Amino acid sequence: MSKQNSNNVSQGDDASLRSLSSEDVSQAPRGYCCAKSANPADGKGRKLHLLQMLVLPFIPIMALIVQTAVILNNIMVYRQEVMDIENQVTIAEELGKVVTRMQLERSEVAFHVYTNGSNLRSNLSRRFDLTNSALQNMSSWPQVSLPSDDGQVTHLDKDTFQKKLDEFRKKVLSREESTMTEVLLWYTSVNAAMLEHLTNQIKEADNSGVWRYLLAFKNLLKSIESTGIASVYGVNYFGRGELKSANHTSYIRHDAIAKDLLNSSLNFVPQMKDEYKKLTYSMVDYGKVKFNNDIITRNEKRKPNITEALDYFDSIATYTDELRKLQRYLRHTIRDYVTDALYEVTNKEAVGVAILVVVLAVSPIIIWLVHNAVATIQLYAANLAKKAKELKREKKKSDLLLFQMLPPSVATQLKQTRQVPAEYYASVTIYFSDIVGFTEIAAVSTPLEVVTFLNKIYRLFDARIECYDVYKVETIGDSYMVASGLPVTNGNKHVCEIASMALDLLSGSKQFKIPHRKTERLQIRSGAHTGPVVAGIVGSKMPRYCLFGDTVNTASRMESTGEASKIHISLDMKKALDVIGGYRTEHRGLVDVKGKGLMDTYWLTCKEGAANKSVEMETPAYFHEDEDAEPVFMRRLRDESYF
Repeated sequence: MSKQNSNNVSQGDDASLRSLSSEDVSQAPRGYCCAKSANPADGKGRKLHLLQMLVLPFIPIMALIVQTAVILNNIMVYRQEVMDIENQVTIAEELGKVVTRMQLERSEVAFHVYTNGSNLRSNLSRRFDLTNSALQNMSSWPQVSLPSDDGQVTHLDKDTFQKKLDEFRKKVLSREESTMTEVLLWYTSVNAAMLEHLTNQIKEADNSGVWRYLLAFKNLLKSIESTGIASVYGVNYFGRGELKSANHTSYIRHDAIAKDLLNSSLNFVPQMKDEYKKLTYSMVDYGKVKFNNDIITRNEKRKPNITEALDYFDSIATYTDELRKLQRYLRHTIRDYVTDALYEVTNKEAVGVAILVVVLAVSPIIIWLVHNAVATIQLYAANLAKKAKELKREKKKSDLLLFQMLPPSVATQLKQTRQVPAEYYASVTIYFSDIVGFTEIAAVSTPLEVVTFLNKIYRLFDARIECYDVYKVETIGDSYMVASGLPVTNGNKHVCEIASMALDLLSGSKQFKIPHRKTERLQIRSGAHTGPVVAGIVGSKMPRYCLFGDTVNTASRMESTGEASKIHISLDMKKALDVIGGYRTEHRGLVDVKGKGLMDTYWLTCKEGAANKSVEMETPAYFHEDEDAEPVFMRRLRDESYF
């Protein structure tokens, strides 16, 4: 085997014997996604791979945990908002009760003033107690600002307001001079402050679903408030026979505001429209209320009549009582809405907690299952990597053996395409040699001795030709055939490569002793010729790389017509050597070559400057007697580090 072919073998091994395993994956080029990962089959790489596989399911698990936690947090925030709304609704209800009690008290006090202390309709002390009870039941007190006697605005707390209210009541009951304007100013200021606080609370709850109900509740309270204020002027009209222009204007304004606020409440909560229709149908004095409103609107002067004033007061009181039924209905609707919202958010919170608990409970199980699965896969991968490594080693051995039988490039092409077309080479050099007297040696030797003898000499020849760019074609008996310039062309180097190899083999063969005949030296007869050939694979079972053409026959004739311990070359080869230079030849003359006729031939003697030292300088050390000598490819097969 030649030096170049040896390199080709090594390169061919790397190209053809590659098999994908965990070891290859760990050393993959940068283009691969796993290029930077370590070997996942063993050691640190296995731990890293396990960590990666555990992190992979942990990411969606963590995402699910975070998502569930965020949803649960939103539910809890919503729950807190609903609880705040419930608190606001409670405060609104308490505030609404106080406003209602103050409205009723204002009506009673106004009637008391306009009738000059008459108690025909109700007991003021009882009315005051009901108002005080509503005040005491308030869980929080709004900032109530009332104008003082000096024109300044005073902020009152609960106790101070109660004192002020008691003082005003005493003034009314003691029959001190109390005017209609003073009564309206006091109660209207208190109710306005409370309703303003209620309006601000509802604005804070605008993001909730209950805001429509709260606005309807507030507007209904204001409608009742405006109706109560207008009723005070109505009582004044029937009790005194007419209204002054300013009082008549105030009546018209408050009556219009009351109707507008009532309509807005019905629009905010459409289901209240049916309740209001029922109210108008069931209320006996509803027609009287509208009739009296028309009379007061016209403001025609008439005789004062306390009885008419009392009837008007009773009809308005009945009407406002019916409106308060709507208010209670709306309050229950708001309470039901908030209760349903709390129930829904409680269920959502329970579901969110359950999901979070399930996720937290299932996550370790998933991680454990993934860990076991990855461990099993890694164990299988480790065994697979081991088998792949063994398979790669055996494949490399088989390919090395194949490359000893066929040229590496030809063998690779044969494995890939299953066919190799014949190829023409314009100029190659072919070498033949055989053993002089082999027939006589074989006749006096046993078959085993002959095989041992040929095996030893050709093993040494095979090892030596690896130093040259040549290819061993075949051995037939004692015939040894080598070529250069194919299957990989090398320009005109094939001539000098064969010449140097022939001199080297001749020099070494002179030192070789026949194993079973120690006293005899080996003699070989060599011949070489340069010319064109056709090379190709012959056969499908045990295919051989064969050379065809006249060049092969001529080279064989050079060997057969040569002499012992000499190298017989043709004129063509001699001319090629002269072109290259560095070699000495000796003219032999014309030789009758079978099938060719007379041919002018030469002896190749030595390289320039090495005529007297060729044997000593070129005889390799391993040509000494060594029963264990073996070709290089066999040493490679035995060398585990090579694989």
